[in-house]
Amino acid sequence: MPAPIPLDVSDLSALDDDVPGAVQRLLDHLLAQRAQDAAALDPVFARDLAERVRHFTLDGGKRTRPRFVWWALRACGGGPGVAETALRVGAALELIQTCALVHDDVMDGSALRRGRPALHTDVTAQYAGTVPSAHGPRFGEAAAILAGDLALAWADDIVAATEMSPATARAVRGLWSAMRTEMVAGQYLDVHGQATSSRSPAHAVRAACLKSALYSVERPLALGAALAGADAARTEALCSAGRCVGIAFQLRDDLVDVFGGHRPTGKPTGGDIRTGRPTYLAAVARARAEATGDRRALTVLRRSLGRADLSDSGLAEVRDVLVTTGARAVVEAKIERLVAQGMRHLDSVVLDTAGRLPLVRLFHATAGVAWEPDATGGAAGPRDGLPAPASEVPPPPDGAGPVPLLLTEGAPR
Repeated sequence: MPAPIPLDVSDLSALDDDVPGAVQRLLDHLLAQRAQDAAALDPVFARDLAERVRHFTLDGGKRTRPRFVWWALRACGGGPGVAETALRVGAALELIQTCALVHDDVMDGSALRRGRPALHTDVTAQYAGTVPSAHGPRFGEAAAILAGDLALAWADDIVAATEMSPATARAVRGLWSAMRTEMVAGQYLDVHGQATSSRSPAHAVRAACLKSALYSVERPLALGAALAGADAARTEALCSAGRCVGIAFQLRDDLVDVFGGHRPTGKPTGGDIRTGRPTYLAAVARARAEATGDRRALTVLRRSLGRADLSDSGLAEVRDVLVTTGARAVVEAKIERLVAQGMRHLDSVVLDTAGRLPLVRLFHATAGVAWEPDATGGAAGPRDGLPAPASEVPPPPDGAGPVPLLLTEGAPR
């Protein structure tokens, strides 16, 4: 039986006003308990790993995934009876994110996270005077892998300890299991693409679907809908909208990594270029350069992608290629169309007003697209009047995972 949480879950209006704050207070409560348990088990383990996982989870992030859970719940009529459950699932998602980020920093060799030393870097520095220098980095990476595993275990523990009806528990367990596997699959496609120098737009989009669209948006929405007991039509509309916006979210992150933008991570720009990550943005640039015979652009991309020591001037060259080939414009337009399509999915069903408008705002903010409400409080659509093909992101068959996404590489017109 979980300990009582320090929140009044009967006051939905107060929770609506500050979902991130509610999740933060719940996380503080849950992680304090786990830190105490870790200290009783072993003080070194508690200090080096458990406390780092606790602080990492509490000290950053916009709580976007819990907000998707919450607003899907509210849009589907969920009330006080399931509010605590939704917040606990949201808190568990934040621990999943901790696992993903800590492991991601090890795989990418990133020294910084949120403007501070990454967890593996911090552990290495802590033991600089104790562990031989030749073994220090490897020890730090091993500690970070275990810290990520601990965060994942805590996330599963929180979900397992959350009281739900048998039917709801079955639905949540199914979604939770699928989401964890999808996240790992997406991360593997990322590192596989880096290792094999894959430059396929289809590979990049598939990785984005698994790593971001499903894990960051669609599955949290599905969890909220399941907790609210939503019908099939509402659930399908939310998931379809989430798939579109989730892809747009990853495409926006690709742009932000190269050009900078509104979602700073504390890392220097250009990380995707230097690691050779197979982004849709880079794939589009290559495809368009090949189609037009742009030898300069192809040469710049060939010598720059995956070059860890790429200089700032070299990165500026890559930026120029991404602009002159039209790749940046193609991706910006794709983001706009995906968000507009997501809004059409959302508009295809009747949703409770308590959750619909916050979802619309959250969708636009997540994709980095300005929200322009129409007279009914909906979305006005792409600002540049671009067409929105209905087949860009087809729905998956019943009971199946995501299907291949029909996003073209944006050949020149």
